[in-house]
Amino acid sequence: MNFLLYVCAGAGVGIAVGLSGIGGGSLMTPLLLMFGFPAHVAVGTDLLYAAITKASGVFSHHRQGHVEWAIVRRLAATSVPAAIVTLILLNLLFEGSHGYSDLITGTLGVMLIITAGLVIFRTPLQQLAHRRSDWATRYRRELTLVAGLVLGVCVTLSSVGAGVFGTAVLMLLYPAFRSGRIVGTDIAHAVPLTLIAGFGHLLLGNVDFMLLAALLIGSIPAIHLGAWLTRFMPDRLLRGALTLLLLFMGVRYAFF
Repeated sequence: MNFLLYVCAGAGVGIAVGLSGIGGGSLMTPLLLMFGFPAHVAVGTDLLYAAITKASGVFSHHRQGHVEWAIVRRLAATSVPAAIVTLILLNLLFEGSHGYSDLITGTLGVMLIITAGLVIFRTPLQQLAHRRSDWATRYRRELTLVAGLVLGVCVTLSSVGAGVFGTAVLMLLYPAFRSGRIVGTDIAHAVPLTLIAGFGHLLLGNVDFMLLAALLIGSIPAIHLGAWLTRFMPDRLLRGALTLLLLFMGVRYAFF
């Protein structure tokens, strides 16, 4: 019965992602916490889930010419080492996974609040990026490296950020990019980052393989169903509801 419940949960998140585009980690990890999984297991399992589900999207975007591989390499140059260092520090500074569960939960809450804010202020951020394109161009390389560093730490600790946060960074630093190139580049960077972070959590014993299999069985077909349903459902209404949910859960995990 639990396996079927997790399949249904994966399907529900998959449909929501397909309908709204809001990152799966922002929805999946809090859902797993509600099911009673420890924070470290929820994050570790979700990271591998994200790596597998996003991998197929990379090939699709690459064929369409939507991936800027030079930018992917630049982001990964700092995000992947940051993920590795974060995992090493978790292992060295804490005695077992129970020691850093509060850190993971707090980081998750902060990232959910940031994600909700980025969704709410998406249009003003786009306008800002176009107005300050000269500033973004001048410091683009350095800011991309810093963004990769922040993403590496935050994604490893919370499994949140590789989607909405990464997209916002690219949108601000590369305002001339069309949405397809932003999304394709973000997904291409998210795969190695979530894979390395997920594998590190696997070595720390933070991955539940039964749960991972159930989530994949439910979510992979559901994502395509959600994308198809966008023809019939108001995107703005769904995004608004999910944003309020993310904000509520973010405040809960960050401050309570």
